[in-house]
Amino acid sequence: MVEQQKGRKERVVAQNRKARHDYHIEETYEAGLVLKGTEVKSLRAGKVNLKDSYAKVENSELFLYNMHISPYDKGNVFNHDPLRTRKLLLHRRQINRLQGYTQERGFTLVPLRLYFSNGKAKVELALAKGKKAYDKRKDMAERDARREMDRAFKEKQIRY
Repeated sequence: MVEQQKGRKERVVAQNRKARHDYHIEETYEAGLVLKGTEVKSLRAGKVNLKDSYAKVENSELFLYNMHISPYDKGNVFNHDPLRTRKLLLHRRQINRLQGYTQERGFTLVPLRLYFSNGKAKVELALAKGKKAYDKRKDMAERDARREMDRAFKEKQIRY
């Protein structure tokens, strides 16, 4: 998927669809990703999983945990550890703000998608708060009701 946005070419590599189901998304940030050579090749091949990953601020630096990038098929000794901790690049002011939110107010940092923008790997990071079970059920009920209304309108338009 290639999107044109503000003169930039973006190619989405992976998405974390479960994140929007499990969390209330408050804000999103675009962060750079520090990678090794074979990791980039694996990313371009789409061999990445964001499912259980999260970000955390440590010593005024931002790190991404549990993101699985499969080892590159043709890499030998230079292959990487699939679950290694990866550094994220943000402005100092943004990192300090995120640190305050995650420590004081019960927010967490969840990656929503991983993409290439102008040849550089980027992560869309969300400042999110966990949903309760009743919130998830409510969202599913609203989604089903919306689908039913759309279906009814569509049938009505076809008849006339």
